[in-house]
Amino acid sequence: MAFRTPAEIVASAEQAACSKTALSVPRVLVLGFLAGAYIGFGGLLAIVVGRGSPALLAANPGLAKFLFAAVFPVGIVMVVIAGSELFTGNCSVILPGCLCGRTSWASMLRNWVFAYVGNLLGSLFMAIFMAYLTGIVRGGGLGEATAGIAQAKVELDFWTLLLRGIGCNWLVGLGIWLALAADDVAGKILALWFPVMAFVAIGFEHSVANMFFIPLGMLNGAEASIGDFLLHLIPVTLGNIVGGSVMVGGIYGWLYGSRRAKS
Repeated sequence: MAFRTPAEIVASAEQAACSKTALSVPRVLVLGFLAGAYIGFGGLLAIVVGRGSPALLAANPGLAKFLFAAVFPVGIVMVVIAGSELFTGNCSVILPGCLCGRTSWASMLRNWVFAYVGNLLGSLFMAIFMAYLTGIVRGGGLGEATAGIAQAKVELDFWTLLLRGIGCNWLVGLGIWLALAADDVAGKILALWFPVMAFVAIGFEHSVANMFFIPLGMLNGAEASIGDFLLHLIPVTLGNIVGGSVMVGGIYGWLYGSRRAKS
């Protein structure tokens, strides 16, 4: 079989939902930490590649933006293939399991909360220890560019962030969804790359990625406080929940879920 049908994708999501909600809290935290770190690796690579040439950025900003977006998906590839708990991905995967009655809403919320906390810890670890203290993004051109990224993000208003969060996780959720359709590693990588590259190039907002970008920008002089960072995360996170759980997991779970098939 070259790929799974939409109904088979939903069946895979329902099974994944059962596995994810059965994890203990310590395991979700550790796997969440790994997912945050992996997204941080993608963010760090994107900064180095996409902001590493000021001349290219000045001469062809569209190409520089594409390069930034093109390498960022390495993080979510590691999340899916190596195995970890990414809050934004779980928004789209777990809901179908709740809709068909195979897992509980309380279990879904528990997974989301502790995956989110783990993602935050992993992202902060990457920003502080792997990007800043290593000197890779500490001052200089990359530091200035990262501060600019963070500054631009925290200056956006609530509704803009909410809508950009919806658009982001609609695409990320579709990337996870398409990856469920593939049985081989190459197919999963391609399925993930296109939607994730698209959300970054478009300029949508991903809560876990911003857990890396904004603190790293703050370390490099961005005029943003911890309060600004947290206030930024609220609408983006809410938008990510809607984009992943409603626009992907909810709609496809309703259309093709096992409970729907019996009705």
